[in-house]
Amino acid sequence: MTRKIESKIVAYKVKSKDAIQEAPKLETMHEEMPRPEKLLGTTYKLKTPEHVSEHSLFITINDVVLNEGTDHELRRPFEIFINSKSLEHYQWIVALTRIISAVFRKGGDCTFLVEELRSVFDPKGGYWNKGKYVPSLIAEIGNVIEQHLMEIGMLKNPEMDEHQKAFLEAKRAENTAKEEVKEEEPVNTGFPPSATLCYKCHNKAVIVKDGCQTCLNCGDSKCG
Repeated sequence: MTRKIESKIVAYKVKSKDAIQEAPKLETMHEEMPRPEKLLGTTYKLKTPEHVSEHSLFITINDVVLNEGTDHELRRPFEIFINSKSLEHYQWIVALTRIISAVFRKGGDCTFLVEELRSVFDPKGGYWNKGKYVPSLIAEIGNVIEQHLMEIGMLKNPEMDEHQKAFLEAKRAENTAKEEVKEEEPVNTGFPPSATLCYKCHNKAVIVKDGCQTCLNCGDSKCG
């Protein structure tokens, strides 16, 4: 392919062979990568209500370090294991971990797994965990994977600008002054008792102000 030079050539320089350096060959994730003898792992304890699972789930995600010791060093998930004393969910947990591990090892962008898992709803209904609504146990596993991908730098926590933060702080202070948190509330979330569920961040933090539904946690608004 030829390239047309539009401007005049005013100077030129010939590089010596010593000055020419070959670009380093970077290691990337791919399906045929053999499993290293040693991997870095993180285990997360997932405690759910008894009606969902009688025993806690322990989610272990092992990472491989690519281009170690160079400026291009990356930490990428390689495999996932989920262990529990409860055998109630054994079949689909084994299937899920094998599929997710295969996606990890295939390489490329695996962050889509978070939204795919978090969009799964249990037909029997979800549950509240630490003031946050979880639509299903699978969605909670997606939350754990999201947390891990943030810790290794594959995902970034979206930050609100200063104006949006100030707006939400003002709304929180305004509603706190008007309403008192009821004693029967199971968890003190810091949001008004009359707040409704936000389907973006799954927190009970949506209020109606000036005719517009606004989430006091993530800033999501129906009015844009």
